[in-house]
Amino acid sequence: MNHILVAEGVSKKFGSHTALSNISLEIPKNCIYGLLGPNGAGKTTLIRIINQITHPDTGGVYFDGKPLAPEHIASIGYLPEERGLYKSMKVGEQALYLAQLKGLSKVEAKKRLKYWFERLEIDGWWNKKVQELSKGMAQKIQFIVTVLHQPKLLIFDEPFSGFDPINANKIKDEILNLKAQGTSIIFSTHRMESVEELCEYIALLNHSEKILDGKLSDIKKAYKNNVFSVGIQLDGDPNGLLRTFDEFQPSNDVYNAEEKQLSFEVKLPSEGTSNFLGKLAERGRINHFEENVPSANDIFIQTVNQRNGHG
Repeated sequence: MNHILVAEGVSKKFGSHTALSNISLEIPKNCIYGLLGPNGAGKTTLIRIINQITHPDTGGVYFDGKPLAPEHIASIGYLPEERGLYKSMKVGEQALYLAQLKGLSKVEAKKRLKYWFERLEIDGWWNKKVQELSKGMAQKIQFIVTVLHQPKLLIFDEPFSGFDPINANKIKDEILNLKAQGTSIIFSTHRMESVEELCEYIALLNHSEKILDGKLSDIKKAYKNNVFSVGIQLDGDPNGLLRTFDEFQPSNDVYNAEEKQLSFEVKLPSEGTSNFLGKLAERGRINHFEENVPSANDIFIQTVNQRNGHG
């Protein structure tokens, strides 16, 4: 598999504090890769190393197959969690200045800025000062100057911070469009619902170490525990039915007397699904039967708690 970024055994200390300990990652090209972890896990340090703001004490980083070098900065776009626009400058003047810092000519920068300002419906903001903008409006400017030079790799740190739901959805769509155009994206967030919607691969850091990584769909399969949600319409006693299936550890049962529907959960053995369904069908009409697949949030909490000795 081709990788846009590979980290091999990366470690970093600041005095006596270990920020990263032997981190190895492989980030495939043209994917959205979730970099996750609690506060203080080491995510920001790793992002700073990728951006060459700081350097690892040991280990190496490779960008598009070559050792990470200063010339690669032009191929990376970084939207930090802490934003940094000059509040007294006009929006257009500042965006143009930042675009030229990224290596674009004034003519090309104006052309691309016009496209993005129209696309994000902010073409009337060119002569406004940044201090006149709301946090969400300023966020749009930051997003534009991050993607404007069309980098191979984009790094978004909490990109939806400050946005209302409508604008957050617009930025989400733009991130997906950039991925569809071939851009590789590292996505760092605490919003697990965004991870579910956007990320194909994830890595989970905790206390400076990598504790989990891989394709999200494969990780979710690995964390399944054969628990199923069941809904059945029946004429008989719901408690009698639950006792019949006592071997499957029924739990979280709720009975709707008006609908005559019993909902509950069961834990089935790997080979016991068809046997259970056959017995269940004899007792009433099955309205739903589905496996409970853990969410990214469930996996995050479970894995971190286990590593921290809380479960």
